[in-house]
Amino acid sequence: MTDLAIDDANAASGTRINRAGVYIALLQLLFALCWTIYVVFLPKLAAEVGIAPGAVILILMLDQAIFTIADTAMGIAADKVGSLAGRIGLFVGIATAVSCAAFVALPFVTSGGPSAQLAFIALIVVWAATSSALRAPPLTLFGKYGARPSLPWLSALTMLGYGLAGAVSPYLGVVMKDIDARLPFVISSVVLLITTLALSRVERGLSTAQPVAKPRNAGKAPGRLPALFIAAMVLLALGYQMHFGLNSAPLFLRFAKPDDLQWLMPVFWIGFNIALFPASVVVKHRGGVIVMGVAGLLGALAVAGAEYAGHLNVLIAAQFLAGAAWGCMLMSAVSAALAIGQTGAEGRLTGLVFSALALATFARMAAAAGGLQKLPDYTPLLYWAPVACWSVAGTGLLVLAASRLRTGVSQAP
Repeated sequence: MTDLAIDDANAASGTRINRAGVYIALLQLLFALCWTIYVVFLPKLAAEVGIAPGAVILILMLDQAIFTIADTAMGIAADKVGSLAGRIGLFVGIATAVSCAAFVALPFVTSGGPSAQLAFIALIVVWAATSSALRAPPLTLFGKYGARPSLPWLSALTMLGYGLAGAVSPYLGVVMKDIDARLPFVISSVVLLITTLALSRVERGLSTAQPVAKPRNAGKAPGRLPALFIAAMVLLALGYQMHFGLNSAPLFLRFAKPDDLQWLMPVFWIGFNIALFPASVVVKHRGGVIVMGVAGLLGALAVAGAEYAGHLNVLIAAQFLAGAAWGCMLMSAVSAALAIGQTGAEGRLTGLVFSALALATFARMAAAAGGLQKLPDYTPLLYWAPVACWSVAGTGLLVLAASRLRTGVSQAP
């Protein structure tokens, strides 16, 4: 094959994988919006089957516990299925069909009243478990068909869908609160299923591309790196959940009214989305672990700035920077997981990243359910926990990256 033909083949391969990145970003956006719809309507649906309002948080914690287990399990399953050409799309499509069927049934089964309570909970469990197929498994296509230099860009595309959903979620909550739940549940499920069923076609297009050259150490275990990487990811995710999930609204309420929160909370996600692609360029040249570490330390400074803000404009700027830092952390984590796992374990490590996010969400919900934010003795702890989590994780990741460079690893994942 001539050099010109090789260049054309590489260009075509890059175009296919970029299109797949846009498509998988759309999947992440649609699933995140389905989750928003679920959270908005869950209290009302639960009340219709006789579940007390105070138990709704326990249902949401159950969801996160299921995600924590299922995300990793689905990632491992995707690695096994991925060894068979063209099967990841089929696997994701079947799981999503089951997930969407359970999701659509939720607002309809409540017509049975308290007698439908067990069926309602069972549908939630089925939906939560099968919906994990939409997170790690599609991303394994990047590790399988994407060259390592393209992984940061592809990760940024994917996280853009996640960030856009976070930005519009407050508005959805306001717009949909008086709508019949059956309508958004059905529409969102149909759109998500149709989009997911096209994944097999996307995968077939990728399978015609040039095979990705695997690293020299393909097939060898990367030492302690995955365990330390995931431990740091748990800390980073805890810092995000404590800051955004528990502390951000009270911080804004120092200077604003409750009705203003729907306009102020998305500032975090605006910073998140804007930072993704510039950070992907840095990750390409310096590695995801290093960028995660630096972003963790910068994010800790931004959160500290938010705590000390004496004016709304200062708080908005600090929130923007904190969101940008979290965007860098999460995008770098996905890129690093794909790079570390580019030996046939892409799904497992990416699944562990999403499991870390779910575990941190569970911890945040548990803190809220326990009323820790209402206890004066624990208020300082909750305010400074994000700073501690991001500082410790960021420092640890930079030490890990430095130790790998000293031992002769030329480029960290």
